[in-house]
Amino acid sequence: MSEVFRDTEAPLGRPEAPRGTRWIRWTVVVVLVVPSIWAASGLGISMQRILEAPADMWRIIRPMLRPDFSYNQVFERTLPKVMESLYIAWIGTIVGALFSFLLSFAAAKNLSPRWLTFLVRNLFNAIRAFPELLLAFIFLPIFGLGAWTGTLAIGLHSIGTLGKLSSEVIEGIDPGPLEAIHSAGGRWPSVMRFGVLPQVLPTIVAYWLYRFEINLRVSAFLGVIGAGGVGAELVSQLRFRNFPAAGTVLLVTICVVLIIDTVSSMIRRRIITGKAGEEGPTELFDEPAAVGVL
Repeated sequence: MSEVFRDTEAPLGRPEAPRGTRWIRWTVVVVLVVPSIWAASGLGISMQRILEAPADMWRIIRPMLRPDFSYNQVFERTLPKVMESLYIAWIGTIVGALFSFLLSFAAAKNLSPRWLTFLVRNLFNAIRAFPELLLAFIFLPIFGLGAWTGTLAIGLHSIGTLGKLSSEVIEGIDPGPLEAIHSAGGRWPSVMRFGVLPQVLPTIVAYWLYRFEINLRVSAFLGVIGAGGVGAELVSQLRFRNFPAAGTVLLVTICVVLIIDTVSSMIRRRIITGKAGEEGPTELFDEPAAVGVL
């Protein structure tokens, strides 16, 4: 009996490693490392340049840490351009939301025939294949410099992104309400109005707000190529090496983006969960009028 307990109390040895795992690990390492080294060698970056990069960056960033808060720079140059980026993002989001909302029903497999969903889904894929910056380059010779070009680029790309997300939301609805409306003699408009929209609209609106946050960031750098927005002011100050003014542009832009992101996140949380956030100024969302609007 004691021999049996002695055998069970003996320390267990290390289990054998699965066969072939070492070769798999080395294969993965080679597949990842070798192309990375090959790609880095094609960039033409020397070790001296890498070592000098921190000092060069600090030489530019240090003057930006002393922003120019003069009235002319903040209120006459920076804020108007930041608001222009805001307008571009807002109008572009509205354009993307309207067109994507209409097309998303045609892209949903549970509401449309297969041939129609195939066409609309491929349209969304084709639109998403072109980033906003490339679309702005395409629109520049047509519409010229200015905010209109940036708005069209953001709006068109938003159609592809929001259309895909909205169609996936529609495909995930509960078919029970739709069957109940059909059994009661309801026609297609009634099915859409009372069976589909109440289920999908809160999530889709939340996607619209999230896309607006993304578009605001995108519109900030579209001005670099002359498509309107605060990017034009930033490039102008950097071109003349006015780093304090460039720091002002960056600081004001970051503050506006953070404020809008915070407010948009609270609204999205309220729409999806029906509850105000635990942090932040949520008193506005506790009012009955605001709840009714949302």
